[in-house]
Amino acid sequence: MNSTMMAVRLHAFGGPEVLTYEQAPRPEIGSAEVLVRVHAAGINPPDIYLRDGYRALPAEWRPDPVFPLVLGTDVSGVVEAVGSAVAEFAVGDEVFAMVRFPEDLMTGSGAYAEYVRVAASEVARKPAAIGHVQAAGAPMSLLTAWQFLIDPGHDAPNPFQAEAHAPVPLAGKTVVVNGAGGGVGHLLVQLVKWQQGRVIAVASAKNEALMRELGADQFIDYAKTAAEDVVRDADLVIDAVGGAGMERFLRVLKPGGSLFLVNPLEFASHDQARALGITVSSTQVRSNGPQLAEAGRLLDDGTVRVVVDSTYPLSAASLAHERAMKGGIQGKVVLEVAS
Repeated sequence: MNSTMMAVRLHAFGGPEVLTYEQAPRPEIGSAEVLVRVHAAGINPPDIYLRDGYRALPAEWRPDPVFPLVLGTDVSGVVEAVGSAVAEFAVGDEVFAMVRFPEDLMTGSGAYAEYVRVAASEVARKPAAIGHVQAAGAPMSLLTAWQFLIDPGHDAPNPFQAEAHAPVPLAGKTVVVNGAGGGVGHLLVQLVKWQQGRVIAVASAKNEALMRELGADQFIDYAKTAAEDVVRDADLVIDAVGGAGMERFLRVLKPGGSLFLVNPLEFASHDQARALGITVSSTQVRSNGPQLAEAGRLLDDGTVRVVVDSTYPLSAASLAHERAMKGGIQGKVVLEVAS
């Protein structure tokens, strides 16, 4: 087997231009790992934050990695080799995975490459009904939506709060999804509908037709109408956007309701939430092959679909990052890897 491959590597933090398409060593696998020949790799916000050196974080939290490093967590491809302790996968299996997250949050998980090593416990068989591009767009976003709404799937300490995150019943409930057109948001909409909830989707106007297709019961164009001005007594708000002003959603919820924050770092109104009887909760998405397989059945039978905003060849990762940073994305940006 050739000892090198093509990969997109980072030799210093910076803008999209620092992503370099070049030869790199092919990874070697451990006994409990598989080597995946990558057909497609999804782009996620943590990729962009790491490329930038997590400059938004306090200095003491920023990474101090050993360069060069390879970004990316989400892959779909074909098993090229299996470790000696792996019995559940074989060479030739089509698989998808979120790789070593959050373990490699600050160092990169190696997905922007022709090959990546993955723990067998993080791998699931690719849904046969979809292609590698759609499958590569799924893992982080789908696992985020699943672990927030259906089952966290682990008992690891929660970095955002003292208590474990607990999903709430969705059947018959009114759920507001903010950022419904994005990579996580459009999957949240579909999972709520699968669980027989009522969805109010908040997104930009260009997403209205898609939201209706995905089952949203009501659509709010945030550029024209503030959700907190027109919605009252919702059971759950799940905010997939983050940033300043998340406390405004407290006005949307009924007493006893819940506010789930995918990116909670700027939320500071916990006392106000407690006074209103509202539970505010977040969780850290974690790699989980069995959960991905379970959620993948919904991709296979068409209950849930992954919307792809755009695709780029691996060699144009810098352009893909530029697209991902522009905002207004509908679904996912995906890198295609030449076989």
